[in-house]
Amino acid sequence: MTDSPLKQQLRDDLTTAMKARDQLKSSTLRMVLTAISNEEVSGKEARELDDAEVLKILTKEGKKRREAAEAYVDAKRPELAQKEEDELAVIAEYLPAQLSAEELQGIIKASIDEVKADGMQAMGQVMKLVQPKVAGRADGKAVADEVRRLLS
Repeated sequence: MTDSPLKQQLRDDLTTAMKARDQLKSSTLRMVLTAISNEEVSGKEARELDDAEVLKILTKEGKKRREAAEAYVDAKRPELAQKEEDELAVIAEYLPAQLSAEELQGIIKASIDEVKADGMQAMGQVMKLVQPKVAGRADGKAVADEVRRLLS
C-alpha cells in the first residue's frame, strides 16, 4: 500500500519542519497525521486514504482550529486563540483555495436552476448538488446559509 501524494507531502514537510526545529509546524503536522492514521485504522479493516479523504480530514481539523480560536476570543484568552489561528495557518497551506462569495453564489444559482427549485422544500436537492462541487473549498454552514437565502 502506498501513501496518497498529499499524505506523503505532509510527512515530507514534517521531516523538514523537525530538521528546522519549527515547533508549531511540526506539532501541527503531527496532529494532522495522527488524525489521518486514526481514520485509516477505524472501521473493520485498515485502509489507505486517498487524497480526497485526506483533504476532508484537513478541512475538519482546520474547522476545529477556527471554532476553538473563536471560543478562546469569546473567553478573552487571546494567547490561546492566537495558537489556534497559527495552527490553522499551517493547515491552510494544504487546503485548496477557498471560493469567493461570488463564485459560491454562482455555483448555488446554477444548482438551483438545474433542479428547478422553487422554495425551501428543494433545499436538500440543491445541497446534494452543491456539496460535491464545493467540497473543501467552502464552509458547509456558509453554503447552507447561502442556499437558504437564495431559496427564500
